[in-house]
Amino acid sequence: MAIGDQQDVGVEPTISPPSRAEVLAQLERIRLSAEFDAPDRDRKFLAYVIEETIAGRGDRIKAYSIATEVFGRDSSFDPQTDPAVRIEAGRIRRALERYYLVAGRSDPIVIRMPKGAYVPTFERRAEKQPAPLMESGTPPSQAVPVGWPRRRRVLLGAAALVCGVAGLSAGLLFFSGDESTTTNRPNIPKVIVTPFEDLSGTRQSAMMAQGLTDEVVSNLAKFKEIVPVTGNDRLQTPDDHTYALEGRVRLEGERLRLVVKLVQRSDGAIVWANTYDERLQSGDVIDQQARTAAAVSSAVAEPYGAVFQASVAELRHSVPEGWQAYACSLTYYDHRGDVDPQSRRSAEDCLRRATRQFPTYATAWALLSMNYVDALRDRADPSASPGLLEQAGEAAARAVNLAPFDVRALEAQMLVLFARGEVDAALAVGARALAINPNDSELAGAYGLRLAQSGQWDAGCKLLSDATERNLGQTGAFEGALASCAYFAGDYVAAERWARLASPHGSPADRVLLLAVLGRLGKTDHAQEERKWFEANAPAFLGDLRQTIAAQLHRPEDQHRLFDGLRAAGVSVPEAEYQQAGTASAIR
Repeated sequence: MAIGDQQDVGVEPTISPPSRAEVLAQLERIRLSAEFDAPDRDRKFLAYVIEETIAGRGDRIKAYSIATEVFGRDSSFDPQTDPAVRIEAGRIRRALERYYLVAGRSDPIVIRMPKGAYVPTFERRAEKQPAPLMESGTPPSQAVPVGWPRRRRVLLGAAALVCGVAGLSAGLLFFSGDESTTTNRPNIPKVIVTPFEDLSGTRQSAMMAQGLTDEVVSNLAKFKEIVPVTGNDRLQTPDDHTYALEGRVRLEGERLRLVVKLVQRSDGAIVWANTYDERLQSGDVIDQQARTAAAVSSAVAEPYGAVFQASVAELRHSVPEGWQAYACSLTYYDHRGDVDPQSRRSAEDCLRRATRQFPTYATAWALLSMNYVDALRDRADPSASPGLLEQAGEAAARAVNLAPFDVRALEAQMLVLFARGEVDAALAVGARALAINPNDSELAGAYGLRLAQSGQWDAGCKLLSDATERNLGQTGAFEGALASCAYFAGDYVAAERWARLASPHGSPADRVLLLAVLGRLGKTDHAQEERKWFEANAPAFLGDLRQTIAAQLHRPEDQHRLFDGLRAAGVSVPEAEYQQAGTASAIR
């Protein structure tokens, strides 16, 4: 799109489009703002696509051109197998959201990058229009929505409230009453799905509106972190964690537009909104409808989704009576990847109290199990119990017994089985869970990683790539997994980039991979810096590499390849262990 082109973006038409000078001035304003939370490569990415667009070369903007001209990738880059550009584009969209939510609310020009494309759009903000930019083509609303700042910033307040980092009263920090005899179900957010409105008034559009409503309800029911309620059901006095999902459907020829918004019932505030534009093809209408509904339900209900983010925003200020158990589930996701043992133990204590107060709360049991597995993976807590795997297994079994079709419970069971070395059983559970809810990117990422670590790198890394692209807020864990995918594909440059994105969170397991990558690249000085990090933060981690690596990589040949990189990085790998992996690899 060249400067001056008009487009249907769901906002009030402007008298004149932004000029080239105005767009460039807005770009500079964004790039210089501390609220534009993006690394240098993404700032260059944004500048490149904007400059190409205003020069009238928008049709030349492709993933390949971005990878080669912005990221410095060589001509072998394949956008079909390497998700780097798609994922960085998602980061830019979220960074733009945050900027317009905080610093750019009054800026005259709105720049955005619609989802599914890399060509930016430019709009002059209508006068007195206070709404910030929304994700991927969302029309502005009259209420200020909750944005998607980076995970650490979003969840810190909730973690402090629940885990006692801040000095709150004991009644909010922990549960009150006789925990051992409490059997009531915990409070979790409710989402009322009202019938989507048909704006076109045709038989086909009416069927489409009804079909989308039904599909969304069906998909939301697969997420156990919320309670979906149909529009015909009535709720007593809605609280701050009751939301209404509303949608409007417009069908013009082959073009379908669905505009959805999530409204907080207590005060009518719009906490999330999005626009989905699809071009329908003959014979593909039902499948297209299913894909759109799946995207809506995932964005609303999965971990790090719209309800999750809105709940965190509310719980940052206070945790009402009866909501402590749900708040504990939020804190689990905050600590993931942290090297600080206190962070993990705080989440563990909170979840244990939740299971004592609500013994039938399957989600709390599942997250408690996953918390134990996290501790086993990184072994960063010297005071951790030696029976963590047994405890993880017991908690996962409890979760599955309580909720056999809860994918979070099945995810916990999969992680425990994989940690035990029961790889085939673990993958069978993961496949069953993904069949139950293929729209849960948290599960898809975890299952994809275990597929890859078992030796099924192509299938596993494809799942990981798709999950990373869909997930709204997950950081750290997925990047570390994609670093493994790049390493075992032989793309060490990409592996270093992914590993460095993951390593700031402090996971020793991710940093081991970074060490191997640096060894492969011959960056001995950088490798020495990483070894110093282990000496200061996880001195025992490199002492038992065979066990650590064998727990993550099933095939001896993969273990041997990682040992090669570590030895090149100057890590002492016992010759017996190195030869053992090599011999097993040769035999297989």
